[in-house]
Parts: sequence; C-alpha cells; structure tokens
Amino acid sequence: MAVANLRLVSSSPMREAGLRGRIGGVKRSLYNDDHVAFADSFRRFVAQEITPDYLKWEAEGIAPRSLYKKAGDNGFIGMAIPQEFGGGGSHDFRFNSVIAEELAYAGIGGAGQGLTLHNDITTPYFTDICNDEQKARWLPGIASGELITAIAMTEPGTGSDLAGIATTARRDGDRYILNGSKTFITNGINSDLVIVAAKTDPSQRHAGMSLMVVERSMAGFERGRNLDKIGMHSQDTAELFFNDVDVPVANLIGEEGRAFHYLTSNLAQERLSIAISGVAVARACVGWTVDYVKERKAFGKSISQFQNTKFVLAEQRTEVDVAQAFVDQCILALNEGTLTAPQAAQAKYWCTELQKRVADKCLQLFGGYGYMTEYPIARAYADARVTSIYGGTTEVMKSIIAKDMDL
Repeated sequence: MAVANLRLVSSSPMREAGLRGRIGGVKRSLYNDDHVAFADSFRRFVAQEITPDYLKWEAEGIAPRSLYKKAGDNGFIGMAIPQEFGGGGSHDFRFNSVIAEELAYAGIGGAGQGLTLHNDITTPYFTDICNDEQKARWLPGIASGELITAIAMTEPGTGSDLAGIATTARRDGDRYILNGSKTFITNGINSDLVIVAAKTDPSQRHAGMSLMVVERSMAGFERGRNLDKIGMHSQDTAELFFNDVDVPVANLIGEEGRAFHYLTSNLAQERLSIAISGVAVARACVGWTVDYVKERKAFGKSISQFQNTKFVLAEQRTEVDVAQAFVDQCILALNEGTLTAPQAAQAKYWCTELQKRVADKCLQLFGGYGYMTEYPIARAYADARVTSIYGGTTEVMKSIIAKDMDL
C-alpha cells in the first residue's frame, strides 16, 4: 500500500503544474530550461537514493550521513559555493527552490529539510563571512557533503529572543572557552561543523554576540538525545552541550560582536526557503488528494463527484496558486538582492500557515486512510506543524510586518 501511494507522489498533475506548467491560468515563468534539467536530475536522485529507504529513516529518526555525500557527488549541495572550492559557483537561488519543490512533490519531509538547511541556511555563513583561510579549510568538505553543517542559536530558555542567549565564549589568548547549551538543532547529530551563537561580551545584548564554528572532534562538545518529534522524524534534531570547549580564535567567523547583524542578514533567505517548501508541500497535498478522490468511492460513486470535495479542492488550489505567485516574486527579489525582511516575513507567515491549512483539509478527504503514516498526506500533516514555529514564529513574522507599517 505504501509503495502504491508513493507512486502517486511522482505522477500528480499538480506537480507538473508546479515547476513547468501554469498556476491557475497564469504561466509560471520563474524557471528556465537549466532549472528544468536540474529538476529532472534531482528527481531521479530522489527516486533512487531517498524514496526507497525514506520510511526506514523516518522510523530510525535520522537519515544516514552518506545521503549528503551522494548529494554532493551529484552536484546537489553547495550550488552557491565557488567552483574553486568544489561548488557550483551559482548564486541563483532558483536551484535551491527546485530542490525544495522536488522534495515536497516526492513526499520527503525530514531528511529533505536537513539537506535544505545545509544548502540554504548554513552555507551563506561560510561563503559570505568566512575569511580566505576558513573558506579553504571548510568549503570543499561542505560542497562534497563530507562536512555536514548546522547552526545553533536556540537555547532551552531562549527562543526568538536571540539577544537573550546565555551561552558564553570567554577569550583566553588564542582561544575561546565556550560554555552553554543549545536545543532543537537540525542536523544536530550528523553535523561536523556547528555555527554557534555565543556571548563574547555578556554585559551587552545584541552587540555582545559572536559566531564561531565548533568542530565534531573538539573536547567538551557533547550531543544530547536525538529529540522525538511529532513530525520531521528523519531530520535529526538534537540538544548540544558545550563544557569548557576550546574553540580556536581561528574559528571565529566574521567580527567579534557582529553575530546579531550576520544572523538577521541571513534570516530573509532562511525564511524564504521555509516559505518555498511550505507552498510546495501544499501543492503536493492538493495533487495527492485529487488523485485519491478520483479513485475512492463512497455511496456508490467517486467522492470527487461530491460538491464538497470539489469546493474544498478548488479553494486549496486557488490559495496555493496565489501564494506561489508571491513566492516566485520573492525568489527573483532575493536573486537581485532586493528581498526585504518584511517581504520574507510575509512569505514565511503566509506559506507556513497555508501549508498547515491545506494539509489538514486534504487529509480530511482521505478519511481514515489519511491518518495512516504510510500515506504521504499523513506525514505531510505531521511535518507541517513545526513550520510556523521554526525560523521565527508566525507571531514574530506578524510583528516584523507590523513594524514595517509603522505600527
């Protein structure tokens, strides 16, 4: 049964409407032939390297490290990393968008989010603010998938208030002594390089924060349990502990005291990445449901013939298409360097709430089968819940938007 339903994932007409076709009556012009070819290659990679073992990884709560190496070997990691370091040398975020969409259409949640974090969220810190020595040291491994990355901001007592973090890094000659803990860290178990936000001047708030890279082998760096979550099961999410970790000053990235600036500068791309996945998952949910309601019968006829089914799916398709148009504009703005924090907040807020809403309404049309985790709609429903929390809660997004309105 699971195999049959995964087959539905790759054949959905909504998928074709997503990347190459039309959204409603409007032709989607975001992608060119290079992006379509890239999508074709990545779709084959997903079918060969992820889909066959994905449910096993979901049950185990983690994807294998080899997934990153295979993705790197095929050019699906480090697209923005300069070619001299083994990357793709392209700052066209549409390639990142293609990956997020194809993962969504294939029904891949947790493991896919680990890959997108590595590409979309952590890589910019290494390409944009690292010095030449650090780039030469780390970027080749990041591009090849041999060095898996994570970023550690959230703490047990601190969520969205970054300036309130308690982790400290005290300068002692040519090293920092790092102490503290982090939680909810994606790639927390698999990661080799962890960007840690710490207070180098605890007397300051925003101006007292710095970023440094903690490496897997450093003494005093310990990983806690792989957290048991509602969804995103194959995305390893862990607690991290730093007990008098000696971090060389050579592992400080950027300038001391500038972490808040670096973090906020990268948040727009992070939030857009989440929005891209959100609208793509919503589109996938509609596609799976259209296929299912045509096959399922109740009261002697296909449930696709009931007016309620038609109205629900018409509503969901419309909401997805409208959201997609805005997200596509944001992707182009990011490429042009004009995407603003409020625009990214709008995309993140709207698309994650849309993702949850569409997954819920579509699951309802599956009836009892929608509650079975062998169906991608059930996993998409569970995976969706966290998206309006991580990367900044919906409430924080609304505050950013309101501030932009002088409210």
